[in-house]
Amino acid sequence: MDDSSASNKRKRKRGRKPKASPPSPDRSSPTPAPAPAAAGRRGRKPRRHEPPADADAARPPSPPHRGEPKPVANGGDAVSVAVSEAGPATWDEVVRVVPCMDAVVKVFCVHTEPNFSLPWQRKRQYSSSSSGFIIGGRRVLTNAHSVEHYTQVKLKKRGSDTKYLATVLAIGTECDIALLTVSDDEFWEGVSPVEFGTLPALQDAVTVVGYPIGGDTISVTSGVVSRIEILSYVHGSTELLGLQIDAAINSGNSGGPAFNDRGKCVGIAFQSLKHEDAENIGYVIPTPVITHFIKDYEKSGEYTGFPILGIEWQKMENPDLRKSMGMKPDQKGVRVRRVEPTAPESGCLQPSDIILSFDRVDIANDGTVPFRHGERIGFSYLVSQKYTGEKALVKVLRDSKVHEFKIRLATHKRLVAAHVKGRPPSYYIVAGFVFAAVSVPYLRSEYGKDYEFDAPVKLLVKHLHAMAESPDEQLVVVSQVLVADINIGYEEIVNTQVLAFNGQPVKNLKNLVIMVENCKDEFLKFDLEYDQIVVLETKTAKAATQDILTTHCIPSAMSDDLKA
Repeated sequence: MDDSSASNKRKRKRGRKPKASPPSPDRSSPTPAPAPAAAGRRGRKPRRHEPPADADAARPPSPPHRGEPKPVANGGDAVSVAVSEAGPATWDEVVRVVPCMDAVVKVFCVHTEPNFSLPWQRKRQYSSSSSGFIIGGRRVLTNAHSVEHYTQVKLKKRGSDTKYLATVLAIGTECDIALLTVSDDEFWEGVSPVEFGTLPALQDAVTVVGYPIGGDTISVTSGVVSRIEILSYVHGSTELLGLQIDAAINSGNSGGPAFNDRGKCVGIAFQSLKHEDAENIGYVIPTPVITHFIKDYEKSGEYTGFPILGIEWQKMENPDLRKSMGMKPDQKGVRVRRVEPTAPESGCLQPSDIILSFDRVDIANDGTVPFRHGERIGFSYLVSQKYTGEKALVKVLRDSKVHEFKIRLATHKRLVAAHVKGRPPSYYIVAGFVFAAVSVPYLRSEYGKDYEFDAPVKLLVKHLHAMAESPDEQLVVVSQVLVADINIGYEEIVNTQVLAFNGQPVKNLKNLVIMVENCKDEFLKFDLEYDQIVVLETKTAKAATQDILTTHCIPSAMSDDLKA
């Protein structure tokens, strides 16, 4: 890298924040991270503002004139393969690597999000742009958050002035990947699909290509792989394998490919760490996760998700704890704290079981398994490599005896759903009382991005620790009370859980609707948390409901999914 490219490094604007923010995707367009520092090189402090990378840096330059030195790509784009152990690359080698960037497309999406606080209507639509890239089978990959709540998706190829309508084939919310296609044959002309490479090693060079903010043309940034581990995927509220890199990933880069020095795709840019004490930390979805998503879609015709082991576990690093559990000196594993009642594992695993191995891979006392030479990784990686419905062999120590179980793996069923997968929220209104099922999008709508600090403690405890007792169980609350004469005195009830109706426990919102609509008693009695009760005269309440709906311009007393 020459001095001019070193001076072009951008310094991320830093500001004071009241709280540290986790890695997170941008809601209007994919977000990732601060600008990179050149690996292995220290230079002058960069300027605060800098023009975006020029698209010409990504194009093969015109052949040099006789006697002139051959041009070198600015920054560290995919042509970094030109420098190798054999010395500077020939002109043909440079041209061979660059065309993969022609498969990188710009994604334009119009979003229309549900309004979880007023579930009978939607928010105002907005537009965003992000990145994507063409793969085999006339398909395009991008991030799930790039097309979340989409109304219309269009793609534009590099160097083209035409936007093509795209169809969304599958959205993997947990892994933050979406699969698109375009029906127009013209879109696929003259483009070679991106090829996938293997999982890179630490310090391997990576090049991120996409369409970030700051310009309309393609942008190329470079860096190295600085960490490989199980990461928290913010959009999907799950943990999967991820790469940490120091290449610049900015808003709009999400969904774009990360290439290795051979021009093969090793991941998808998707989020960044925003913190005043952190710089140059971006995250990439690696090829094992991408391959799992694609194969899952090809096997099932839809996205079925990443399975989990439905347990909570404890490390066994304390020697006295291991001895009390009957473990021999050569035995290692983790202790089962709780088992999800809705998980298939509930039929064989029990609290205080010691899981010794998963699919014949021994688990250490800290919950890790061998990964690569000199590396270890959380054993949840082994689980995530399986597909929904597959079986795994689990070796367990119980009462000092070793047992083996064949366990069918399934996806996670949470009491408070992490996402609604594009479906509109459910609601039910009677006598002005708005009943809703709690989900993470609902909490975010009610209490903002810092809902984990601002939401009521009882709701947070259920969100973080409660387990569903049945697959259809929901946490039902009185979201708000639409003021009317019939509900005088109840106006201040907000986000309070409904425990029972006329003495019968409330399992879910559908169950509540059926009980209320079929009620023949004189009164409607709702038992709420904090020992509150709501009592309404049945005939008067049902008669007043329609007037309240008309007053507040609400089209129906319940969402469509509850009418069936």
